[in-house]
Amino acid sequence: MTSLAPRSQPHLAASHDLTTAPARRGTTPPRHWGRRLYLAANITILVFLLMPIAIVIVFALNPTPFIQFPPVGVSLRWFEKFFVSRDFMHALAFSLEVAALTTAAATVLGASAALAIARGNLPGSRLIVATMLSPLMLPAILTGLALFQSYVLLDVGRPLWGLVAGHTLVAIPYVVRTTLAVLHNFDVRLEEAAQNLGASPTRTFFEVTLPLVKPGVMAGAIFAFIVSFDQFPVSLFLVAPGNETLPITLFNYLKFDLDGTIGAASVVSILLAFIVVIALDRTVGLRSYVKL
Repeated sequence: MTSLAPRSQPHLAASHDLTTAPARRGTTPPRHWGRRLYLAANITILVFLLMPIAIVIVFALNPTPFIQFPPVGVSLRWFEKFFVSRDFMHALAFSLEVAALTTAAATVLGASAALAIARGNLPGSRLIVATMLSPLMLPAILTGLALFQSYVLLDVGRPLWGLVAGHTLVAIPYVVRTTLAVLHNFDVRLEEAAQNLGASPTRTFFEVTLPLVKPGVMAGAIFAFIVSFDQFPVSLFLVAPGNETLPITLFNYLKFDLDGTIGAASVVSILLAFIVVIALDRTVGLRSYVKL
């Protein structure tokens, strides 16, 4: 008995696939559009972040004393003017000194506070963390004004340690946050194993704990250095005449003149921050910081 089912169905199905195949190949899957939009958004954000740096570099290398685009040439006259200026060189050296002292103080205090919060089982630890991070929430200009009024009431003037204390206050939250991020995933059993093998608490700290939390501590130190070196609002109230940081000197320079020297000073600041990051990468290895 022969089947009455139509035998042309496979042929029809094949022809249907052939007619729809070009349409399928011509359409882009939704996930491809999503990937393209994601890449476009990231490129736009990257350009937006790097555009001010590019403008500053063009301004610093432009031979004319004003921003001109497209530039008419390339000149190092503004860098020469910056480096031969006694005021700028003194401000640069003073800013580096303050930033170095601030980095040391903020790193020690911030890392110690983070260890105490993470290991001390302190009551109200969340409130303590919020208090440590509060300088990030308060406008820096108000912090500088409050410190200035405090120094006036104490009749201490505007000493170097007062400026370093103000910078340390706004830099400590960065060290605390990055160190806590490392301690959050810290395996306490490593310390217990070292102590079971006869290591003293001090030796355990320097040979086990400190190397493991070093990425967070060093990342916080980088932030502390950059924040201190570029700090303007706090320095505006706490610097003494004759001992002004580079941002304050640039601000005073802008009152009377506006030329490529500002751009040259900005490029030098950017390069210094970049050199600090590269130096730490060569010495302690910043590639491990991606864990943060």
